[in-house]
Amino acid sequence: MKSRLKVLRAERDMTQEQLSAVVGVSRYAINALETERHDPSLDLAYRIAAAFGARVEDVFPNPYLKDPQT
Repeated sequence: MKSRLKVLRAERDMTQEQLSAVVGVSRYAINALETERHDPSLDLAYRIAAAFGARVEDVFPNPYLKDPQT
């Protein structure tokens, strides 16, 4: 699943370790999400979105929705 995790972390100067501590998972789990080797549970997706003060859709774009801009 595509995500904006790496971009959002970079915008906030946040490491994978820091994000993992905030959302309660390992750094390896964050890395797996960023490299698209793992999809988050719904609960984890909500925790990550909350950590960035964003909506889930802003962190994990829905590939099934057409972009209204195109």
